[in-house]
Amino acid sequence: MDINYILEEIIRFINIISILILLIGVIFSLISFIKSELRKSPTDEKIKSIIFIKNYLGSYILLSLEVLICADIIETIINPSFKDILLLASIVLIRTIISYFLNKEIEASKKEEP
Repeated sequence: MDINYILEEIIRFINIISILILLIGVIFSLISFIKSELRKSPTDEKIKSIIFIKNYLGSYILLSLEVLICADIIETIINPSFKDILLLASIVLIRTIISYFLNKEIEASKKEEP
């Protein structure tokens, strides 16, 4: 078996893990949101619950992005052409910016909670 084939399968597996992490976060957040909306509680409690759910989902999104970056790094190590390195750099930059702003939003909403 070729080592590149094995590494490509590992990359595919890591990408699948990233998708699963994201789906799990969406499913858990959706379930929590539905429970929150069906509960007869004051509006303030519902707002706090939605902020918590949003932060919870944001954490899953951040984890999923980090796992995707790992897969991209491995892929670039396998195919170290200049084009692939530039592509990786742009992907990492975009994902890092997204992660940064998601993190800031999560921290800001935690500070807003009474």
